[in-house]
Amino acid sequence: MRELVPGGNVPLPGGVVTVRVPGPFDVSALVTDDGGRVRDDGDFVFYNQPSAPGIALRGDTLRVDPAGLRAGATRVTVAVSPAEPGTPLSALPPPAPQVTDAQGRPVARFAAPRPGEETVLLLAELYRRGDRWKLRALGQGYADGLAGLARDFGVDVTDDATPPGAAAPGTAAPGPPDTAALGFSSAAAVVPGGQGFRAPAPVPDPEGFLAVVNSARAAAGSPPVALDARLMSAARAHAGAMAAAGRLSIESRDGVSVHQRVVTAGYAYLTVGEHLVSGPRSPAEFVAYCLRTEQARRTLHDTGYVHAGLAYAARGPSGDTFWTALWATPLTPEGLRRTVTDVVDLTNRERAAAGLPPLAVDPLLTTAAQAHSADMVARDFYSHTSPDGRRPGDRAAAAGSPRRSVGENIACGQRSPAEVVRGWMNSPGHRANILGPGFTHIGVGFAGGGRSGTYWTQLFGG
Repeated sequence: MRELVPGGNVPLPGGVVTVRVPGPFDVSALVTDDGGRVRDDGDFVFYNQPSAPGIALRGDTLRVDPAGLRAGATRVTVAVSPAEPGTPLSALPPPAPQVTDAQGRPVARFAAPRPGEETVLLLAELYRRGDRWKLRALGQGYADGLAGLARDFGVDVTDDATPPGAAAPGTAAPGPPDTAALGFSSAAAVVPGGQGFRAPAPVPDPEGFLAVVNSARAAAGSPPVALDARLMSAARAHAGAMAAAGRLSIESRDGVSVHQRVVTAGYAYLTVGEHLVSGPRSPAEFVAYCLRTEQARRTLHDTGYVHAGLAYAARGPSGDTFWTALWATPLTPEGLRRTVTDVVDLTNRERAAAGLPPLAVDPLLTTAAQAHSADMVARDFYSHTSPDGRRPGDRAAAAGSPRRSVGENIACGQRSPAEVVRGWMNSPGHRANILGPGFTHIGVGFAGGGRSGTYWTQLFGG
């Protein structure tokens, strides 16, 4: 796999290629000719217009079939903008597109330089030279959003602060929240982040929500929680994304999970829970709804949570209301140490039950395990092999570990040490590592964030 720098290029294999841009971004593409101009608005692919001949967008991934592009097309330019409208790209991790062939084999990767105040960044272009297609890494930014990008490529855009058919100020307006209407010359489309952005309605009475929640928690013997502005921001973003799509989902159609929104909002967590609900008309109705089922009630009453955030957004004329409630415990050094220690203790309990000696904690293996969990969150992957090809033994050696044999367990999504160790013990391969008689030492890593919420690593050495 080639690691590109701005201006660098690499030949593409024949057939379909995919370009994936993980992270809190909206991906878009423009299909053009040699002059760099679109033929019509059908050449602009983004989440509200996710396909064109030979190209399809699904979440954070573009699938491009050069042979299937419309006649005269010689170039596909890939761009990203923040999934949260109004956010400068400088506030987000640098986008890192990953290009693979039809069999999923890596072709190239490009770590873009960190932008400044730009809100759209051209990442790469697929272009034809003779009878072959190539990939070039780019880095041009736009401070005026997708509207500026579209204009430069020949899309006829008109900014409408109040689109035709919109309601007067103070009344409900049709269409999804968090969007602006951009009138295209041949087809209307809705593009995020332009003029006329309308944030999802915040909770009208946050203190009222808190009183209802803490009353329900007190009745169950749970301590009160406090509202957190970062969780409120993440809840607003996710409620708006669900309303725009018209469905409840942990991961919205832009490919961003509710857990990623929490971290992007600046809240590093040790534990996090969520309620995604449609229908209630007030915070009191929302809490009553959550108390009806065992799993939702358990989350609402969880004694470990100390912070909360709640928001809702309405989906246009249908009137459906989508709610996101977030419950979290902040990440602290002591909390992380306690979590890691619990995983080690539970692992050694399983070994004792099998007549095996306990594993000793190795600080070097711990460093490598923690780094891998954090890396899976930061680079949005889940694998024993990192995107740069490093495997468990490589990571242990890089941390300075002298262990001659190394094994690794990873997991994602589990919300407690007991849950993750139980899951590993129920899997033959992971169980074999935990009960490996040749292992003498262990390191454990944990990180919150990413699509699955929590990422766990056990690194064994012998």
